[in-house]
Amino acid sequence: MDTTHRPAARIVCLDAAHRVLLLRWRDPFDGARLWEPPGGGIDPGETPLAAARREPTEETGLDAGAVADRSVPVERDVRWNGRWYTGTEHFFLARFTAERPALVRSGLMPDEQVALEAHAWVAWSELESLADPVEPPSLLSVLGALVPDGPWGSGT
Repeated sequence: MDTTHRPAARIVCLDAAHRVLLLRWRDPFDGARLWEPPGGGIDPGETPLAAARREPTEETGLDAGAVADRSVPVERDVRWNGRWYTGTEHFFLARFTAERPALVRSGLMPDEQVALEAHAWVAWSELESLADPVEPPSLLSVLGALVPDGPWGSGT
């Protein structure tokens, strides 16, 4: 299987009740499903923060201005569409004052529209009980690093 180095930015979106926005994707190669926060690759010449502010608008229609400028780097190694993707992903935080803000998918590319099956605002306490894997597996630790005073404690 081919390996691609792909730096990326992801956004941990929290609603007013501290729920985390996750997108459920279906791999077009093998049908495997996974949940992950919105985000994607960093374009050439783009900073991680610029990518983090572009991606939520494209994937969710949520306000990019809500993305804070501090990030937590996470080394990722994930299989998608017949390839291994490796590299550092910068996880940023975005807080929203509404509960379960509505999403708009109009900014998705055609292949993303097909692969994106669902979204959910998930209580942090339920992250480990979802039927499909959550990426990254260390999402609770990432959440704890981004918001150390949150109800999840240290993310453990």
